[in-house]
Amino acid sequence: MDDELTAVCRDIAARQRYRAGPRRVADAVNELLARRGYADVQSAASHADIWRAAAGSPLGEHSAAGKIRRGVLEVFARNSAIVQELTFRRKQLLADLARLGPERKIRDLKFRVGPVD
Repeated sequence: MDDELTAVCRDIAARQRYRAGPRRVADAVNELLARRGYADVQSAASHADIWRAAAGSPLGEHSAAGKIRRGVLEVFARNSAIVQELTFRRKQLLADLARLGPERKIRDLKFRVGPVD
């Protein structure tokens, strides 16, 4: 009888799907923030501060940092002359960004003409 009962219990256990236990509230909130994109807003603001520090006052006023995608920081400039100047200074800007925000792991810059607030 015990062998039969044990076999039935094993069979039931094998057929059941994995059920996750209760989740922590902090994990659920973090997942919600990531899905809605609220975490990107905070990081975009910190990108802007680091970008202004790396670009300096003349270029920082006429350009703005966008999002980081796959290690590439998108930078918007007021006009094509600013884009060209930023392109000339790409290596120095990357070095400054690596020094100011090493946790961001920015490996390249992409310059575009666009709105700067």
